[in-house]
Amino acid sequence: MATSSNTEILQAHAELCNLTFGYLKSMALECSIKLGVSNAIHHCSGDASLRDLLAALPVPDSKKPYQPRLMRFLATVGIFIAGDSATGECTNGREATTYRLTLLSRLLVDDDTGGNICTNLSPFVLSQTHDVTPALHLSDWFTSDEGSAAAEMPFRMVHGTDPWTITARDPNMNHVFNVGMAADTQFAMNFIINNCSEVFEGVSSLVDVAGGVGTAARFIAKAFSHIKCSVLDLPSVINSIPDDGIVEYIAGDMMRSIPKADVVFLKNVLHDWNDEDCMEILRQCRKAVPKLGGKVIIMDIVVGSLSKSMYEAHVMSDLLMMVITAGKECDESEWCKIFMDAGFSRWKMRPVMGCMAIIELYP
Repeated sequence: MATSSNTEILQAHAELCNLTFGYLKSMALECSIKLGVSNAIHHCSGDASLRDLLAALPVPDSKKPYQPRLMRFLATVGIFIAGDSATGECTNGREATTYRLTLLSRLLVDDDTGGNICTNLSPFVLSQTHDVTPALHLSDWFTSDEGSAAAEMPFRMVHGTDPWTITARDPNMNHVFNVGMAADTQFAMNFIINNCSEVFEGVSSLVDVAGGVGTAARFIAKAFSHIKCSVLDLPSVINSIPDDGIVEYIAGDMMRSIPKADVVFLKNVLHDWNDEDCMEILRQCRKAVPKLGGKVIIMDIVVGSLSKSMYEAHVMSDLLMMVITAGKECDESEWCKIFMDAGFSRWKMRPVMGCMAIIELYP
């Protein structure tokens, strides 16, 4: 067995430390959003000094000495770019340091209209960092099958029920979740409509299943005025949404019945459910669309990518599904088995936007 050099051992130790304290990345990102750091830099014409930030951010005087350390960390992990105000060279939190937005942090700006960036994903981030308690009990769940640990996922072990029951009875959690999903959907739909509009060709009616507050359906209705769009979701979601005259909101249960339409649209829905439930949802979809000219459009992850960062995002999302739902992220062969078992024989599958793929199923 080859002997590792001191350099390799020390590098491994550094990587272990980074993994051990990796949770601080999520918490620091959440902190920067709640402080409004990206917005503050944006409002300083994209180049803000520490003094600018301290003047703009809601940080009490007693905490201002700590702000440079937070900014140094955020720049080190790639959320912002740090440089010397005079030379532009990279710095480490000195007084002369200025901070600029990266492509990543531009996704956190409220009113950024530059380039191809369309939306603010801060609500999505906050919806995912709002309750990380179930993940903290992952080892407890794995090492026991007694009492609450017998639950099908850590979320149920911690909370005694599933996420949908929690959001139905907790208005604040419901709001955080719906706003976060709406932000993610706005980002995705802007990309899809601008780059893959052909999937909606020849469509006159569409139902967005488990469509939440209707973000995707409204995007489609506005882009294609000839398509009659509706949203199907649980009464706890639908009943609080005012009629906007753009889409029709229908309270119901996708496991029992889906309104008839040319297209049934499912965005980030199936990964929340086990294979048997996915098949039942797809069987209901198959009943809802016409055999001639009808289809089911799925936007979801297909696990597998040559890009290390994309693949890491895929498997991280899969681990999240294991923690909070009974579902999973599927690779191509797993998706194909589900489709065939649900009665479909034809489909098209293509990656279109980083982590997401579009799948078209034909009855």
